[in-house]
Amino acid sequence: CPSLPTKGAMMDNRFATALVIACVLSLISTIYMAASIGTDFWYEYHTLSPAENVSEAGRIIWEEFVSKDADEKTYTDALFRCNGTVGLWRRCITVPKNSHWYSPPETDMTTNCISFSLSDQFVEKYVEPGNHNSGTDFNRTYLWRLQFLLPFVSIGLMCFGALIGLCACACRSLYPAIATGVLHFLAGLCTLGLVGCYVAGIELLHKKLPPPEDVRGEFGWSFCLACVSAPLQFMAAALFIWAARTNRKEFTLLKAYRVA
Repeated sequence: CPSLPTKGAMMDNRFATALVIACVLSLISTIYMAASIGTDFWYEYHTLSPAENVSEAGRIIWEEFVSKDADEKTYTDALFRCNGTVGLWRRCITVPKNSHWYSPPETDMTTNCISFSLSDQFVEKYVEPGNHNSGTDFNRTYLWRLQFLLPFVSIGLMCFGALIGLCACACRSLYPAIATGVLHFLAGLCTLGLVGCYVAGIELLHKKLPPPEDVRGEFGWSFCLACVSAPLQFMAAALFIWAARTNRKEFTLLKAYRVA
């Protein structure tokens, strides 16, 4: 039948286009996830006059903020007062350069960051932040731990899916693309879970430690990158699975036609 080669070529082009688009979406989502994990703008606090706030308390705020013994309440109060930003791995505040007890407020500001240690990621959260005798707040504790683990699981699943995809290219087969699609779907669920855990954690924290009236809080662009990454992963998963399943169906029908 002379029309079969043309039809087969059209099918191959359609599958190839779907796979190329899926690979591009997967690459973009991986870049977005890596950028969101490595940056410190998941949540931002904006204070009306951070320089004045810092000069009133002197160096005590900075010393408590950088202390290894700083508890959740201590560094959260500093974030409120000093235009703080929080990431998955670091917390940052904006302070004047060379601030002293005797010096007037400076307009020349600098941003200083402190990293969360690995033990900080798994430390217990308390019902009353800063009060170790108030008992463990299990909801916030496990939300904090999940928001640390889920992004790495998501990136790991996508990398494993990419490895399977390379094997599929070497074997010149679309069948392994189903596994790649499933892994991307699971990665999207992890990213979605990360976003949900982070939002829930912030809301629960603000119920315990409400920001002052002159402090405005908002989710930052690092958080937005994670939000965008999730639908990209789902779209890539759908394209991988569609291409593999449809190609298998077309191949089965074509084989049955030739046998007949």
